[in-house]
Amino acid sequence: QRVVLMDPSEDPDDILRANRSREKTFVFDMVFDHRATQEEVYVSTTKSLIEGVISGYNATIFAYGPTGTGKTYTMLGTDCEPGIYIRTLEDLFKALEATANEMDYTVSMSYLEIYNEVIRDLLNPSSEFLDLREDSRGSIQIAGITEVSTTNAQEIMQLLTKGNKQRTQEPTAANKTSSRSHAVLQVTVTQKSRRQAIGEETRIGKLFMVDLAGSERAAQTQNRGKRMKEGAHINRSLLALGNCINALSEKGGSRAQFVNFRDSKLTRLLKDSLGGNSRTVMIAHISPASTSFEESRMTLIYAYRAKNIKTQV
Repeated sequence: QRVVLMDPSEDPDDILRANRSREKTFVFDMVFDHRATQEEVYVSTTKSLIEGVISGYNATIFAYGPTGTGKTYTMLGTDCEPGIYIRTLEDLFKALEATANEMDYTVSMSYLEIYNEVIRDLLNPSSEFLDLREDSRGSIQIAGITEVSTTNAQEIMQLLTKGNKQRTQEPTAANKTSSRSHAVLQVTVTQKSRRQAIGEETRIGKLFMVDLAGSERAAQTQNRGKRMKEGAHINRSLLALGNCINALSEKGGSRAQFVNFRDSKLTRLLKDSLGGNSRTVMIAHISPASTSFEESRMTLIYAYRAKNIKTQV
């Protein structure tokens, strides 16, 4: 459960600076090394959330980290090593089929990307940019997004792979297929009891799976012009997410912290899942390379703060 981060530029024999070392230890719920399989990562991070979604809670899974550390691999995976998207949905459908005698259920999903602060529908890429609207109950809706209802995990895998090809990817110096946008897979599970009761209860659970764009420093990715602007937008929305996480994790100070969800489209979309009746998992990715020491340090600090979020349901 511990990550020890050592500074590659430090000389271990330098006695004078021994107590000014930048070596840091971080403690997390779970730490995986390079030998961990997709299955292990899924079972220890996400599997326990499915039960909650079926009971009507929300759940959110983030993949966070610098560019090129394997976020898209963790979330989408490959055909022979599927990632968290597919494994979660397969288990969700199995669990729902087990309750099919008592409950009628529908599962609808949408897949979108947030690129330069505009929302694009990945299942219907020809459509225009979409707007975020708030409905009368205060929950955030995306006007005009394609929703697909299916209970077949294979079909979904095809849709996701197709959608992922529509994602804005550009080569940078750090990563040949760098995702330049945040991809959000939103799954809504609605259940109604089959017994005709007087108070008809409907349970709605939402599951967000977010493959964030890589945080990056322009010096490392050698971005200029358009790439650099994208990087600025990416970093701005990650900063907004970081600010929300900071405000949510402040230990009950004298005044309640104001959480600014309206700073970016990403945080607005995830408002319920960060602050409401939601269980949130952040899978932080770091690279073992000594050249990305700074990025790894910032990522670990960010993820460590996310661990302290306390939510009031």
